[in-house]
Amino acid sequence: MKFINNFFIFLLTVNLANSQEQRIIEIIQAGKSIRNSTDFPGANILQRDDNSRVILFHDGAKIESDLSYYYFNENSFKANGKVNFNQGDSLSLTSDFLEYDGKSKKAFAYGNVILLRPDMRLETDTLYLDRIKNIAYYNSRGKIIDNDNTLRSNSGTYFMGPKKYIFKSNVTIDNPDYNVDSEELEYYTESNYTYFNDKTLITGIDYSILCKNGFYDTYSQRGFFKENAVINYDGKIINGDSIYFENEKSYASASFNVKINDTINDSIITGHYGEIFKEKDSAIITKNALAVNIIKNDSLYIHSDTITITGPDEKKILKGYYDVRILKSDVRGISDSIHFNQETGLIKLLKQPKSSKYLKSLTDEQKNKINPIIWFGENQITGDKIFLKSNMQTEELDSLIIRGNVFMSQKDSLVNDRFNQIKGEKLDGLFTDGKLDNVFIVKNSTLLYYMYSDEGEFIGMNNTLASSILIKFNENEISEVSFYRNPDGNVISENKIIVNEMKLPGFIWRENEKPESIDDLFSEADKKINIVEIE
Repeated sequence: MKFINNFFIFLLTVNLANSQEQRIIEIIQAGKSIRNSTDFPGANILQRDDNSRVILFHDGAKIESDLSYYYFNENSFKANGKVNFNQGDSLSLTSDFLEYDGKSKKAFAYGNVILLRPDMRLETDTLYLDRIKNIAYYNSRGKIIDNDNTLRSNSGTYFMGPKKYIFKSNVTIDNPDYNVDSEELEYYTESNYTYFNDKTLITGIDYSILCKNGFYDTYSQRGFFKENAVINYDGKIINGDSIYFENEKSYASASFNVKINDTINDSIITGHYGEIFKEKDSAIITKNALAVNIIKNDSLYIHSDTITITGPDEKKILKGYYDVRILKSDVRGISDSIHFNQETGLIKLLKQPKSSKYLKSLTDEQKNKINPIIWFGENQITGDKIFLKSNMQTEELDSLIIRGNVFMSQKDSLVNDRFNQIKGEKLDGLFTDGKLDNVFIVKNSTLLYYMYSDEGEFIGMNNTLASSILIKFNENEISEVSFYRNPDGNVISENKIIVNEMKLPGFIWRENEKPESIDDLFSEADKKINIVEIE
């Protein structure tokens, strides 16, 4: 022990003679010290004995080990045997081996490395510690335990000041309520905030989130995601350039190129802003909203300014408001609003409510102009309210019901400026194999119909008023007309037809409004709409 004491005095003298800026590693305790110039030139080999471990000290850090190779001239050491690097209450590092440079204040620990901080625990095989920059990093597989979170990655850097990690390569976070898989993320141990910088998948109890860039509060399960962001929300897949998500409120919103894919009900809704309220079984899409429902290998497109979906999966109801336009292979339509019950297959096309005073001020043509309208082939039909019913077994159109101001028009098949016209108060129609088979019009029913022989010769213009009229169709063309209850009318030959009598009161041909493609569903105003990104 006399040798050890003399050695301590020597170190103290040298320490005082050196610059105050660079602190010398101090030997606090050792069982014994030896030299082996052949194998370890320049090193003092400090060993433990039965009563004392080797203890070194440098700039606030105490290092305990069973064996240390201390290089005085280099102000460094190599320690092994249950090494414990302790920096007050702020950091504790244990490992099988540790190399330390007192000049750079850098340490390299390897073998069963455990780094402990008041708020976390890091386990890895190798760890680099930079005390000047106050960071620690590893390039071997590491595990961090922070409250309920267990994080793993192939490499990671820990910034002790802001208590932040940067993880790279095969990063995972395991939590009882969710899991995270990422290629690169930043994690703050104090706030539980996570920022993603590469492809990331978050999997919760009833949701999953995929993105390449974003923020996630792992404590509250709340986040904001960008770059090909996708949320699978209990069967509802939400895409958007930017998505906000809050699990506690069962809420998600998205902006820019939004798409909600309902895999359960075979429907897709797109737009530029959307919100989903999971607990309320509801969603809303606006800014160029477009719903697509797959019906028997066909697609029903519904566009409006705003679309809402409500109800459980088996009883979904779609509602659209303002500038509604529909497109399907066998039907087109326009209205102010739409109500689609996906359980019963009933579609309602409605107009905005108007006061009776306002309606009385309109001409018949103006009334028909603001009414909902549908097209079946060349048949144009308007009315105050239009109802389309589908057979849920065959998924084909089954019936048509129109109430109030019914007006049905059809271009004459042979003469371009002639139109077959029917008007009344109520219309009930039936479909066969998805095609209009017949319609029954009642109450003040009027028919204006151009008649031809089987050889195509013009017979005359039939203008008849009846209590009710039954019209049968063949390939969307009128094939047979029947009048009921004392019809009053006649057939006017061509040379006696007066031009002003070729149109029934209220006739207006709206073919230029008929959507023929998906692009036609969007107005010029739609295409110029200003989109505001979610912040």
